[in-house]
Amino acid sequence: MSDHDDDQTREDFDDAVNMTASELKKWLDTDESKSVGQKKDGSGESTGHESGRHIVRILEKKKADLTDDDYAHMRKVVGYVKRHSAQKPKGDITDTDWRYSLMNWGNDPKK
Repeated sequence: MSDHDDDQTREDFDDAVNMTASELKKWLDTDESKSVGQKKDGSGESTGHESGRHIVRILEKKKADLTDDDYAHMRKVVGYVKRHSAQKPKGDITDTDWRYSLMNWGNDPKK
């Protein structure tokens, strides 16, 4: 990937992820966070929860320290947030699995 592609990825990621590292860390410790998402084989942790931990690591890094794996994950996050946001349910979303799943991916739709 070129630097331009990485810059675009970072910009898209910054648009998709509206939670800070500390907000996301705090959220990932909640029962609500752990209750949603597809669990990976035998680990008991959902894909989204694992993603949230990776997002925290990305948010805490300096731009120069980001790896190809980080950029790949950032693109995955942008795609997930875009797809999942399009499935917004009707009514109050405050206490919904839909919102909780997005929050695991660093996006709080109530913000």
